[in-house]
Amino acid sequence: VSMAKSMSLLWGAGSPPCWRVMITLEEKKLQGYRHKLLSFEKGEHKSQEVLEINPRGQLPAFKHGDNILNESVAACLYLENQFKSQGVKLIPDNPAEQALMYQRMMEGLSLTDKLNSVIYRDLLVPEEERHESALKRNKEALVTELKLWEGYLHKVAAGSYLAGAFSLADVIVFPNTAYAFRFGLSAGRYPKLAKYYSLLKDRPSIKASRPPQWLASPQGYEILKDL
Repeated sequence: VSMAKSMSLLWGAGSPPCWRVMITLEEKKLQGYRHKLLSFEKGEHKSQEVLEINPRGQLPAFKHGDNILNESVAACLYLENQFKSQGVKLIPDNPAEQALMYQRMMEGLSLTDKLNSVIYRDLLVPEEERHESALKRNKEALVTELKLWEGYLHKVAAGSYLAGAFSLADVIVFPNTAYAFRFGLSAGRYPKLAKYYSLLKDRPSIKASRPPQWLASPQGYEILKDL
């Protein structure tokens, strides 16, 4: 815990990048870090407090002593490397598992982008530029992406993860999966993803860091229900 005292996290609820860092902190037994929940709705991610740490005005904004890490994957890699010997080991030593882990972890960022392009289209795209054809393209790209992950998860069974044991690949991809189902993704159409989600959702690190407002209403929206 003394180590965690030198860490601070500015975060926003429901943000997969913030959730990744929080899962990693839990897995590495770094509970007790200072943290502050900010509101995206109120624009608090653009506040001076955030901009001083992250000039992009995005969350998470994470500090360990004087070291600043605002990119969620960078923060997760840093925490694993600094605290290798404590908590759960999140980067496997086996070359084949490590290769798969890094590959899926980086592909997880592609899944994030494709989800955002559909879920947040109305926030990201000015009204006069919201063409139906563009949304259709974004949805088609997301479906292609989701089908890839369905394929990656074809062997999903109890205790099965993306690259052997639970790893940073799961830390990066799980929040996206939770997010997709929260926004209405059909479990019937994406059964492997749904199974992966249900296998991981009660993992202690994931439960401890679950976005607070999700507890009140697990099914949030229907944006993805037709995919």
